[in-house]
Amino acid sequence: MTELKKSNEAYTDKDREYEYSGLCVNGFAMIFFTFVLIPALIAVSIAYGGEENLWLSLGVTTPLFIIFILGCCGYFVQEPNEARVMIFFGNYRGTCRKVGFYWANPFMTRRKLSLRIRNMDIDPIKVNDRVGNPVMIGMVLVWKIKDTYKVVFDLDSNSLGAAGGINNAALDRFVRIQSDAALREVTGHFAYDNTGTNGDELTLREGGEEINELLERKINERLAMAGMDAVEARINYLAYAPEIAAVMLRRQ
Repeated sequence: MTELKKSNEAYTDKDREYEYSGLCVNGFAMIFFTFVLIPALIAVSIAYGGEENLWLSLGVTTPLFIIFILGCCGYFVQEPNEARVMIFFGNYRGTCRKVGFYWANPFMTRRKLSLRIRNMDIDPIKVNDRVGNPVMIGMVLVWKIKDTYKVVFDLDSNSLGAAGGINNAALDRFVRIQSDAALREVTGHFAYDNTGTNGDELTLREGGEEINELLERKINERLAMAGMDAVEARINYLAYAPEIAAVMLRRQ
């Protein structure tokens, strides 16, 4: 039992987001090395190699040229509220949140993610309330990425229509699907309006902040597994479905 507990703790500690601590050099310092020093060494080896030392010259310039090409591939610019998930031949090496111009190992895959707040308008959907009446309900959702590890490694990009890896469209699709499911769940627990059996009954029409807080909590439960966080969720449209709207309004 103790060994199983230690194994679970090790798994949890390994599969989580942490700060990238590998090689990450100031980009302006590397410009001198890549575009000044290496080209100068190549020029000197060609100039002084001559025909007599042709093979020696090639032996020097070829590795330098390869280093020059690789050096050009390591630069990246990162703005505030952006992050890069650093992956080295399939191994997660951490998440880089540094802001500025940097150079990193050119063999390192850098998955760029935006940590900025995003806004989503969920179009009204038809759902049955607690008493079975069809209602049209829509909402506005504000969300952001919280855990970059879960976003990159726990989401299947192919199922979200992003075969080349996670992108903004794939994330929007996932959030929209989960928000739709949460909205349907919450709507099914309440009646649109007071049914008359209980004067203190919480309804969709009069619930206000309580309904919104419950909706936000349900969405967060679904988004947390993929490393995302619902900052705010608000119902912005609520009405009876067109087929019963006239009857229900006369009854009210």
